[in-house]
Amino acid sequence: MGPDGLLFIFSLLDEAALLLLAVYFVITLSDLECDYLNARVCCDKLNYWTVLELLCHNVLSLLLLLCGHWLLFLIYSPLGLWLVYKYVKKPSGNIGVFDPTEIHNQKHLKTYMRESLVRLGFHLIFFFVYLYWMIYSLVQGY
Repeated sequence: MGPDGLLFIFSLLDEAALLLLAVYFVITLSDLECDYLNARVCCDKLNYWTVLELLCHNVLSLLLLLCGHWLLFLIYSPLGLWLVYKYVKKPSGNIGVFDPTEIHNQKHLKTYMRESLVRLGFHLIFFFVYLYWMIYSLVQGY
């Protein structure tokens, strides 16, 4: 098994974790929307996983760059850059990317839900892309 096989096995596992995390974000935000959770609990849950999501996505982007998969890197990295931008540009008084005092103001909840659904679709597509490339690279090794 070559380095591409190992890269795409890791990519598939990482993408599966990010896909589950995106599902968790959608479920938690929909619980807030339906008033099953209060804003403080919801934001604490989501902020706990924000940095891990950012790291997992950008580590995989970096590995794609280092292994020479330029096209996959160019398609995959903009979401990672968007996550970094959101994390860096959060207002200084907020407790995290998701703030309980502002989540209901100015339709932030709808925006967060839409972003989470886009990330869910993105990770679902890339899960199957990495599955294909993993199978392809493993078959090429034999």
